[in-house]
This record gives sequence, C-alpha cells and structure tokens, in this order.
Amino acid sequence: MGTIRNILVFLFTIGMVVSSLAQQKKLVQFSGVIHNADTNVIVPYVTVTNLSFENYTVTANHQGYFSFVAHEGDTVLFTSVGYRSTRVVIPRVREDKYTAMVDMTAEIKELPMVTPYPWASIDEFNMAFMSLEIADDDIVVAKRNLSPESLAALAAVTPRSAEEIQSFSATQNHISLSNQAVNQRMANPLLSPFAWGNLIRQITEGTKSRQRGR
Repeated sequence: MGTIRNILVFLFTIGMVVSSLAQQKKLVQFSGVIHNADTNVIVPYVTVTNLSFENYTVTANHQGYFSFVAHEGDTVLFTSVGYRSTRVVIPRVREDKYTAMVDMTAEIKELPMVTPYPWASIDEFNMAFMSLEIADDDIVVAKRNLSPESLAALAAVTPRSAEEIQSFSATQNHISLSNQAVNQRMANPLLSPFAWGNLIRQITEGTKSRQRGR
C-alpha cells in the first residue's frame, strides 16, 4: 500500500508541475496568411488546430488569413483538402504577438482506374458481342459516298448554289458574245420556205446560164 500511495503522490505532483508550467506559458496572438508553397497562391479556408491546447480549432478566411490566441511552444496543425498537413511550433517572442507566413504543399492522389461496363454479367456481354454489327471502315464509307449512283442521287436533289448559277450565266454570255455570226437558234434550213425559194432560184439561174453558154 505504501508503494502505491507513493506512486500516486508522485504522479499527482508531476501533474501539478505540468499544469503550473502550462499556466506560466506566455500568451501570444498568433496570426498569419497561408500560401501554396509552389505557386505562392493563397490557400483559403484552411483548418487550423492547436494540438497543445485541447485541439482548439479555427478556420482561415477566403484570403487565407487566421488569428487566434495561443501559448508559446504550442504546436499548431494546418490541414486542407488537396494539401499536405503542416505543423508550426510557436516560438518564444519578445512581444505578445507572433505572425507567420505558412506554406502548404499541394498533394496529388491518384485513385485506381475504374472501368464501367454496361453489361451486368458475362452472359449479357456474350449476347451483345454475338449480335454486334460491325460498321464499315472509313475507306468503305468514302467509296460508297463517292460512287456514281450516290453522286447522281445527290445531284438530283441538291440545288445549285449562287456561285454555280453565276458561273453558268457568265459562260453563256461569253459564248453568245463569241458566236454572234453563228446561227445561235440552231434553226434547220430544210424547214425554212425562204431557204427553199433561194435554192430554187439558184438552180433556175444556173440552168439559164448554161443554156446561154451553148
């Protein structure tokens, strides 16, 4: 019993000493701004936890600024999603405030690849695979689209564009100006009474000239 009592007294004494030392720690106003260590960009809404004082927690604002009362020697933990945790120990300072620039390193976590499939079982996959219709490749599709039948069908339903109409009109005007002395209406002289009359007249005059020559 005496040994147990001595141990309890010793532990109680140690606790009182630690509590006394804790109470004697100097209070300081701990403030600072949190940045990205690589890009120097502000990290907003970081969770700041004082591990040495009952896990007291505050949150930095949208500009990465924080400020709260702590003790010299306290360990402060900074955590944020996408960044590695950072710890800062408040040192001894002459004044009653301490300001720090806290840098946090971005942490990239790669998750294992997940490939979703639309089939619930191997049997459904086998059925879908067996009924699969393989599409033609690009070369076959191009040949089919450029076949004479396809081009003729497209030409029958595709109207002329403005450029085509203008080009056709210019070509016709050029032909008309170049062939003004040609029978542009393509009239058949065998169907013209004037042509027949002219032919008969020429034959008659030719006969008379031959008779006079005798």
